[in-house]
Amino acid sequence: MGWKARFPTLAAALWWGSLTAIGFVAVPLLFANLATPAMAGQMAAKLFTAQAWMSIVCGLLILIAQGKPNALVVAGVLLALLGEFAVAPRIVARQDLALWHTVGTVFYGLQWVCALVALWKLSARSS
Repeated sequence: MGWKARFPTLAAALWWGSLTAIGFVAVPLLFANLATPAMAGQMAAKLFTAQAWMSIVCGLLILIAQGKPNALVVAGVLLALLGEFAVAPRIVARQDLALWHTVGTVFYGLQWVCALVALWKLSARSS
């Protein structure tokens, strides 16, 4: 099997792995180890922005490489876009913080599931 057939699986692995590393390892470590929650929050916001762009790029690469629509990938990309451009600005502005943190967490979790299922399905095809 050539690289073109494996590329979507690689992009999905990068997408899911980066979501996992940022959301479940790096950000919790920030809050556990930085001096104040405000410092951790500022750094977490930067990591989540980088992650959103990673998700968008990986999702688009999967769609381009597959050459056909994939509802899970489209949903994951939309969740990343909504998180970055609709939710994150409200969190940064401290607008109804509990609500927008919850919405952001749900969007991130749903995006994680989209990436996992996409990776699972793509890896089954390439084996």
